[in-house]
Amino acid sequence: MTDFQTFNSRHRRLAILRFLEASPGYTSNVSILTDVLNSDDIGIQTSRDQTTTELAWLAENGFVTLGGREDFRVATATGRGVEIALGRATHPEIKRPGPRA
Repeated sequence: MTDFQTFNSRHRRLAILRFLEASPGYTSNVSILTDVLNSDDIGIQTSRDQTTTELAWLAENGFVTLGGREDFRVATATGRGVEIALGRATHPEIKRPGPRA
């Protein structure tokens, strides 16, 4: 993986966790998450496959749980994932959030 790809992955992971933290039930699906990542507010060009890959990584590391079907994945942030999103905990493979306004 190139430095640029690593940089984008770290940002994607944080953006996913921040969105889940702000979502009702800390839950969203791959389609919505992909749209959020591609939005003008976030601006990280992301395919559905990349979102799915990042969610799998986040699940493997205990930051989200995955449900739904293989063609319709639903992610839910864990307590640890919420802590990362809020900046209360850190992980070297997830960008640390900056201060919120």
